[in-house]
Amino acid sequence: MRSASASLLSVTGLSVHLGGRALVTGVELSVEHGQMLGLIGPNGAGKSTVVKAIAQLLPYAGAMHLEGARLSRLAARERGRKLAYLSQEDQVQWPITVAELVALGRYPHRSGWGGAPGAGDRAAIEAAMHAADVWTLRGRRADQLSGGERARARLARVLAVQAPLVLADEPVAALDPRHQLEVMALLRGHCEDGGGAIVVLHDLTLASRFCDRLLLVDQGQPVAAGPVDHVLVPGNLRAVYGIDAVTGMHRGQRYIVPWSLEQGGAHQPDRNTSANAHAKPSH
Repeated sequence: MRSASASLLSVTGLSVHLGGRALVTGVELSVEHGQMLGLIGPNGAGKSTVVKAIAQLLPYAGAMHLEGARLSRLAARERGRKLAYLSQEDQVQWPITVAELVALGRYPHRSGWGGAPGAGDRAAIEAAMHAADVWTLRGRRADQLSGGERARARLARVLAVQAPLVLADEPVAALDPRHQLEVMALLRGHCEDGGGAIVVLHDLTLASRFCDRLLLVDQGQPVAAGPVDHVLVPGNLRAVYGIDAVTGMHRGQRYIVPWSLEQGGAHQPDRNTSANAHAKPSH
């Protein structure tokens, strides 16, 4: 994991108001080179709003800097080379092939928006399709794929950009367990190669295993931020999600299993005892 003297991304005082309603207020975060930040919280907490604002898709108040430059002042093509966004929406609007969809990720790198892809573009497109396990689907129409296949094809488009910062909004939502692990490993690998990522997740075990830091939001406001062990504590899980969870360690990594609805704030010790804290799942 590579360190850097300046943050890859820094966000201060982020607020988003739409239709006279505050969707997000007071969010601050930073992502270093080599780091994955997990953005977690219940449905409607404002996670997607934060990511869309960073992607410059929503009006916002606050300051954002990407590799030291004011993000809002970057030209569209420069921003497109430095920031790749995977949205939560899963629709492909045109009858194009998977290879053509993935190739869209290289447009910011071409000499003109309509320029033909060069050798470097073709290599990046092919590598992204192999990485996302859609190489065998490259000739298929993207709008005729299954949900999981389409999700991987859209991820391949993001990987083809080769941007330092990846924003991924629920990238594993439509995937089976194998491909969930593969996608998280790909994003983790991007960070270990010196990039950074903000990943919106609902799966707390994936968040705890793959992320370096977490930002927990609720009702549009930050609740907790920092290392995984400081954020995914029983009090936060009860206060934000209203659940009790079983936690433990397996092969040196934490897992968290939502177990029951929290009952009146009363802690039930058998679900988080010291014995359970180090229990290994049966195989």
